[in-house]
Amino acid sequence: MKKLLLWMVISILSILIIVSFSLSGCKEEAAGEAVEEVPEEEVEEEALAEEEVAEKPVTITIATVNNPDMMVMQELSDNFTEETGIGLEWAVLPENELRQKVTEDVGLGAGKFDIVTIGIIEVKNWVNYEWIVSLDPFFENMSDEKRQTYDYEDVIESVREGLSVDGVLYALPFYGETSMVFYRKDLFEEASLTMPEEPSWDQIYDFASKLHDPGNELYGMVIRGLPGWGENMAVFCTMINAFGARWYDMEWNAQFDTPEMRDAFEMYYKIVKDVAEPGATGVGFTEGLTLMSQGNGAIWYDASVAAGVLNDSSQSNVAGNIGYAKAPWAKKHDNGWLWAWSLAIEAASDNKDEAFEFLTWATSKDYIQLVGETKGWVSVPSGSRESTYENPNYMEVADFAPHVLKAIKAVDYNNPTLEEVPYIGTPFVVIPEWSNLGTEVAQILGAYISDDVTTDEALQQCQDIANKIAKEGGYQD
Repeated sequence: MKKLLLWMVISILSILIIVSFSLSGCKEEAAGEAVEEVPEEEVEEEALAEEEVAEKPVTITIATVNNPDMMVMQELSDNFTEETGIGLEWAVLPENELRQKVTEDVGLGAGKFDIVTIGIIEVKNWVNYEWIVSLDPFFENMSDEKRQTYDYEDVIESVREGLSVDGVLYALPFYGETSMVFYRKDLFEEASLTMPEEPSWDQIYDFASKLHDPGNELYGMVIRGLPGWGENMAVFCTMINAFGARWYDMEWNAQFDTPEMRDAFEMYYKIVKDVAEPGATGVGFTEGLTLMSQGNGAIWYDASVAAGVLNDSSQSNVAGNIGYAKAPWAKKHDNGWLWAWSLAIEAASDNKDEAFEFLTWATSKDYIQLVGETKGWVSVPSGSRESTYENPNYMEVADFAPHVLKAIKAVDYNNPTLEEVPYIGTPFVVIPEWSNLGTEVAQILGAYISDDVTTDEALQQCQDIANKIAKEGGYQD
């Protein structure tokens, strides 16, 4: 029995010794794994990868219109990237397409664009939806030196106020503009015609009739007919004001059934049909500029910013032969619009600081100097800064400059019509529903000059849509 117990004890001890050695081996193996050294090359590669990620430059995306001034901005933007290290991606689009894509993006809060190119009316309306951000905090965070260099007070006051709501700034102007008449001085001289400083619409039609020569591809009048709230409506809204018409009375009742509105419609139709370029419904600002600069137009009523291109001999066949006059009148004088293609920061942008840096670069005095030195002083952005009109380099080559500055300052944005109205804005009606209202009327106007509807039908359709939008918007009782 004793032998049996002794044998069992020895067996148990043997098993414990074996298990003990096994566990010890596992621990040593595990410890060996824990202290295993990573090759030095791998450590360096990982550190470099982390450093590259940390130093990867921010890239911002800019949505802008395909106007000549914006194309220059894009071309010169490499200078910005070299100075700041901030990368840029561009979406350069026709005006109607730009508005559609940008409005969709800000409305959805998608943040596809960091910077959007918009006008005064978008600023006034989009603030209500918080689609763009105030720029005041960014200016407050600038150093005194940078703030002084930018010199915000140098921005023309009427433009500055147009881009603000309740004293808060929401965009910076790339260029400001009004509307004016451009005409061929050489053709007027040959025909013994004299353009007044502020012609009437009747005079414009009479001059265009005398100079219209479609057989030689010379059109008496170049005028926008492309449907769009920012295309044909830009011109036609000033005609509405000029003829003493208005969109609404003080009770927000539509006013398309008035004699004044009929006069505006009929004059527009008469110009398009009798003395304008063919295919007017395909002509917006860019197409009109091309026609005029190539020598195919005798008179053009459009944006003052075109003066630079028309007087640039590298882009225009009529440089040196362009005269200027104020926006035409009928019953009301001083009918020029106020517009500023401006840069704003989307509320959904993840790169607001970098976006603001671009905003202040592209709208600065230094940028204007850069354009003047590389593209010629006649091509610098106009209508944005007082100092531009004090620069002798610019004034020497820009004979149109005094006309533009005077016209911009003469615009009464808050009192656009002959009779009292419940809205502000020229050429557009500043209400959140404008894009719908303006687009609907633009389409009707396009159908009207295409003879798809009569004058009576066009006026009634506009009357109905204007009343509908006023009721749905809660403006009418």
